[in-house]
Amino acid sequence: MIDDTNEIDPQIAAELAELVAGTAEVLPADGLAKRLTAARAAGRPLRVKLGIDPSGTELTLGHAVVLRKLRQFQDYGHTAVLIVGDFTGRVGDPTGRSEVRKVQSAEQVTANASTYLDQVQQILSPDNLEVRHNSEWLGEMSFSDVLGYTSMLTVARLLERDDFSKRYKAGQPISLMEFMYPLMQGLDSVFINADVELGGTDQTYNNLVGRNLQSQLDQAPQTVITLPLLRGTDGADKMGKSLNNYVAISEAPTEQYGKLLSISDPLVTHYAELCCGWSLAEIAANSALQATDPFAAKRAVAHRIVELYHGTAAANGAAEGFDKRFRQGEITETELDAFAVPDAGTGSIGIVDLLVAAELAASKSEARRLLSSGAIRLAGDKLDPAVETLTTDDIVGKVLQRGKRQAVRLTR
Repeated sequence: MIDDTNEIDPQIAAELAELVAGTAEVLPADGLAKRLTAARAAGRPLRVKLGIDPSGTELTLGHAVVLRKLRQFQDYGHTAVLIVGDFTGRVGDPTGRSEVRKVQSAEQVTANASTYLDQVQQILSPDNLEVRHNSEWLGEMSFSDVLGYTSMLTVARLLERDDFSKRYKAGQPISLMEFMYPLMQGLDSVFINADVELGGTDQTYNNLVGRNLQSQLDQAPQTVITLPLLRGTDGADKMGKSLNNYVAISEAPTEQYGKLLSISDPLVTHYAELCCGWSLAEIAANSALQATDPFAAKRAVAHRIVELYHGTAAANGAAEGFDKRFRQGEITETELDAFAVPDAGTGSIGIVDLLVAAELAASKSEARRLLSSGAIRLAGDKLDPAVETLTTDDIVGKVLQRGKRQAVRLTR
């Protein structure tokens, strides 16, 4: 990423090497080196921005890639500025879409944001974290303010975006609201005075808009750092819940571990670099192990990822459990633990309460996320998240299942 690190302080050079490890691109190429040097001279931390739009209820390892890089900046003493897109989330990022996005309600975005923040706390340190909502500035603008900012971004520049360009050439509609999205994301950088912005490679255009706006508004333009998009467990496409090739950070240890052992050998280094939060030396050690024992390297990656989200004891338990029970990949009914359904004398039980009591979910909020994502089955059928209670007599004797590798047989 940097032409010559010998020209900067050795301590900064070492920090720089770790921070750019696993990234796709640094724009401009010497931008981070200059930012680190200037911040050191001024005796202040960098302000490193990451924006998240709450579009769902579960964060996956794919989402965690940029969050892990943000945590790495925190570990070096810099300030993480997490922008919760409670305003932009209503519009939705049009990146990669071939049709006009549907607008989310403010209530949907608020509900999703609360679950996102719960999960983000598993990755980011609270010590040097600044959480901001972009409704603070975007929601308070007058129409005159908006018009003033729109003059800083041309339609020709917007049509340079690949997805907008393809839709325009194909005669497909592009709403003015979608055109506004890059401007709004760029203004986030202005209002929090970002030194660095992180994002996936699909966010390069949007992040560069922030850099452009800062230049026009007499701020030092931010350095843009992009990270590769994590490939899903199938190895074919980027990780996504719609493709069922994802690992959620809130999933049970056994489920995470089993999914990660299902990835192909060529994906192991990809996951080691992007998901494990390892140093360059640790990544190199795992690559060396893969050359001699690929399965051991894969197990090390799976163990590390489970450890990050559930702790060492849970990771050890998942590994031991896999060896004992999941070599064949599926739960068999003869192996299931029995769980006695609590009897409150009402003849029914709340689904959320049942999942927590049976230890298929760590909390009520996690239980609701699992239900919303279709991860819970009863007797092989997905439970409808709109149904809140189950009749005790109807469920006794049936298997309540979370994913493929975690289930209980319900008894009295």
